[in-house]
Parts: sequence; structure tokens; C-alpha cells
Amino acid sequence: MTTDAAQREAAFAKALLDPHAGVPDAVKGRDGSGPTRRFAVYRNNVYASLIDALAGRFPATAKLVGEEFFRAMAREYVEKTRPRSAVLLWYGGDFPDFIGAFPPASAVPYLADVARLEWAWHQAYHAADAEPLSQEALTALGERAEDIGFVFHPSAHLVRSAYPVITIWELTLRDGEDEPGRLPAGGEDALVLRPALQVTVRRLPAGGAAFAEALMAGEKLAAAARTALDLEPSFDLAANLGGLMRSGAFVGTR
Repeated sequence: MTTDAAQREAAFAKALLDPHAGVPDAVKGRDGSGPTRRFAVYRNNVYASLIDALAGRFPATAKLVGEEFFRAMAREYVEKTRPRSAVLLWYGGDFPDFIGAFPPASAVPYLADVARLEWAWHQAYHAADAEPLSQEALTALGERAEDIGFVFHPSAHLVRSAYPVITIWELTLRDGEDEPGRLPAGGEDALVLRPALQVTVRRLPAGGAAFAEALMAGEKLAAAARTALDLEPSFDLAANLGGLMRSGAFVGTR
């Protein structure tokens, strides 16, 4: 592509996502003038396609605030955040952070965390496949287990929240509640992964998120357990390690 062609393409792409930009100079109608109305229609279609992509990626988030509010919020996001790739699979990764800083969404304080959970689900769904570590492999480590680190499944993601985010997500998608009322007190931490064909969302017990986070950061088993115990005295190593194993969270040791 020549320099002139690249510059025209960049100007065209920039104008598409800037509602205040005029028609690029290189775009002309049959009479030689700028086709303002037709370009506006094209721009609107681009916006609509990106908003539709976000709505499909964050269905519970959209359900919680209603279609009109969600699409207005998503449009604000699209105006500020252009796709970085022609592949839209990963568009919207910072949408949860945008929601957290979006003043009109403050009336639903858990909305950003629900969006984080949905994004983690999306990432897990599209992650690489890997064979989970078997229970027999862990048992074979014996006394050496405390000095072993673990490699997590490529799809594994942690979502920590001060709100019962898993319950809200489940009620919204399963029961269709746009204002969940049967909410437990306190927060919920989720481990999201896809060990086989289906994405699973697992509630982590007390200290479980700190334990998993430490293991993900490269700490060995004994050190990760101490990290969790320092934060949560009721942490149960056997229960948490067993839960991670049964969920298929590990694919290897180090």
C-alpha cells in the first residue's frame, strides 16, 4: 500500500468513529461533493455493529440496565475506544473498567464486576485447549508437593468482587431477573475456566482467591497456602487444592 493510500485509509477509519468529524476529503460523491448523509449512515452502521458485538459479549450486563441504557453506554465506549484489530473477538476487554468509571452506571454498583465476569467467560471460551493434570499426578508428588508450583489451564481467570457477582450473573441469565433480589451478603470470588467443552464458573471458598492468585503468580504450594492463611485464618488447604484439581484448573507443575 502506498503512503497516500495508507493516509487516506487512516483518515477514513478515524472519521468513522468520530461523530464530530466531517467527511474525509478523499471521499467524494458523484457530483464531486462530500456525501455527508451517506457517510453518516455508514458511520452509524459501524457504531451499531460494534454495539451489537458488546451486547452479545455482555448479555447479563445489558439485562441489568436495560437495552436503551446499555446501548447508550456502549456508544460512549465505542466513541472513546476504537478496535485495535480487524478481528473483533477481543474488542471490549476494557469495557468493564469503562463501566466502573461511567457516572450514570454508579446506581448499579456491581455492574462493572458482572461485566468482568462475562469478559472472563468470553476469554475462557476462546482460550487454547489443554489437558488438565490428573489427580494421580498430584498424588504421585507425595511430600514434595509443598515445594511444587502449578501451571494453570490457559482458560483460567480469577474475578474477585465485593459483591455476590456470581449469584447476580446466574439470576440475571437463568431466571431473567433484571433487578436480582435474592442476594447473599458479602462478595464472591470466581474461578472461570474451560477444562473441556464447557466454560465453568466456580465459587471459591474462603481464602481460595488469594491462594489461586498466589499460585498463578508463581508461588509454590506452601508459600501460596501461607499467603492465603495470612489473609483468611479459616483457609482450608486440602479443600481448596482439591477443588482446583477437580475443576481441571492445573495442566502441569513447575
